[in-house]
Amino acid sequence: MQASFTRDPLAGRIPVTLITGFLGSGKTTLISKLVRHADMQRVAVVINEIGEIGIDHDIVSMSSENIALLANGCICCSVRTDLQETLRDLFARRRVGQVADFDRVIIETTGLADPAPVVQTLTSDTLLAAQFRLDGLVTLVDAVNGAGQLASHGESIKQIALADKVFITKTDLATPEAIEALQAAIQQINPGAGMQMLHQGEIEPSALTGLGLTSARAGPQTLSFLGESLAGDGSGGERRLLAKSAIHDGTIRTLSLRFDKPFTWAAFSSAMELLTTLRGPDMLRVKGIVNVEGAPVVVQGVQHLFHAPVTLDRWPSADQDSRLVFITRHIEERTIRNLLEAVADATRPPPSA
Repeated sequence: MQASFTRDPLAGRIPVTLITGFLGSGKTTLISKLVRHADMQRVAVVINEIGEIGIDHDIVSMSSENIALLANGCICCSVRTDLQETLRDLFARRRVGQVADFDRVIIETTGLADPAPVVQTLTSDTLLAAQFRLDGLVTLVDAVNGAGQLASHGESIKQIALADKVFITKTDLATPEAIEALQAAIQQINPGAGMQMLHQGEIEPSALTGLGLTSARAGPQTLSFLGESLAGDGSGGERRLLAKSAIHDGTIRTLSLRFDKPFTWAAFSSAMELLTTLRGPDMLRVKGIVNVEGAPVVVQGVQHLFHAPVTLDRWPSADQDSRLVFITRHIEERTIRNLLEAVADATRPPPSA
């Protein structure tokens, strides 16, 4: 981890939204409706197989081996080998004008997929990281079968744990009691994720965008990806950060930590590297804003890999505490808190004589 304090590192990079969800959660229905939406101009949708979504021939104006250009300007691209090669190929074709220009990418993952490697691909591949940035991860959960999947499939829990937003599908087939119970389970796993009901895959594309950090210029929504209220109404709402720490079956925990002492970058990054080295597989997701010697630095990571830190141009509110959200597995809060408090204390300047 190395902080950059100069230009906006997010400027010009194409935002990427990941859509995940367990088998039968409704991803194909969502994608088939999404690609027909009028607001999908200049969007590239990367899916596993174009044929699965049933694109009508009369709305396809151009097609090649793995790319279909839809009449509304949306590009539909199937994963031919692996995601890295597909994204590189798509960007290269965009650059030379072989496909229509696009300024956003939506990627559908397979129903059994662990989304972490996909997120890590965008972080670890230097060529991709220079052109793309993760805007958010969306998870679909089946209102009818979701509770059973959470009980028997660890992949479905992890898909929710990593999500920035959760869409509950098939609500017309489930009882209100079942939906309420499922919402409570999702809230336990990931209290920072927004939740929305999804009926028959009908959605506005804007619901999938702006879920993460979009610029190094601080704005009203800068901290929304932390689940933090910035109401600033004098009630203390601007200091709220995920009201509780949630536990799901004693394994998945959401830890929301605050630190009022500034860090040096060397100390903070060393502490995070130690945590990821020792407990990387169990550090499902980390995101936060850190006071680095007075400067606000946004950090985000999935398991052992971190995005490049982003230094904001200013604090988004009067609150200059460091606040970090950890979604972990089998890691106690005190383990993380004690380590970070120790490095903060160790780097404090000595009292003046």
